[in-house]
Amino acid sequence: MIPRKTPLEITKMRESGRLIARLFEHIRPMVQPGITTAQLDSEAEMFIDMNNAKPAFKGYRGYPATLCTSINDCIIHGIPGQIKLKAGDIIGLDVGVLMDGFYADAAVTLPVGEVPAHARALMRVSEAAMNEGIGQAIPGNRLYDISSAIQKTAEGAGYSVVRDFVGHGIGEKLHEEPQIPNYGKKGTGPLLETGMTLAIETMINQGTWKVRILKDKWTALTADGRLSAHFEHTIAITPDGPHILTAL
Repeated sequence: MIPRKTPLEITKMRESGRLIARLFEHIRPMVQPGITTAQLDSEAEMFIDMNNAKPAFKGYRGYPATLCTSINDCIIHGIPGQIKLKAGDIIGLDVGVLMDGFYADAAVTLPVGEVPAHARALMRVSEAAMNEGIGQAIPGNRLYDISSAIQKTAEGAGYSVVRDFVGHGIGEKLHEEPQIPNYGKKGTGPLLETGMTLAIETMINQGTWKVRILKDKWTALTADGRLSAHFEHTIAITPDGPHILTAL
């Protein structure tokens, strides 16, 4: 069963979401050649703590950090450490917060200095695919209308959609029903209703959709070593359509 939220609960989620949006604005200028992913993680944790919230990921199923920092061919769940960013890299930053009993979750992929045109194109399509999916999150549609829109946008541009990981419901838990794959048949899946809150996330690869997991059991890389881009927003389905909760 897909949980539905009251207007008050959605308001609380919006506060969590706005904090993430503010965090991304705060940390974006720090994404420069020479900084380590551990420095970005430390800054994110401090920012969340200063705003009377808790990092959603740290300690979740044993995950050791506040951010996921996924560089180049890392799709998701890159663990922060002493790796220094280089000009031409792209980095996915994924973060969740918990405030007043409710979660929000979002991700963005950023360029590090000047990046190649093909990397910019991948990021642009991944974000566009997310937005197309969000646009389908309206009452009366079906869940896989979201998935189909993401798949059509990504594959139409010559990319592949990751199949091993999915978006998800979110609210009083970080992960709730339903699972939201980035591929699917339009017009199928559970009915979308007002009050549902979803984390819609695109993980789009230049090459194969297949992945490999490192020995840390977290870090997910593209199987062929080509680039991947990750974008995510937490949204609420309202009578007026989707409202993005992780935006300023």
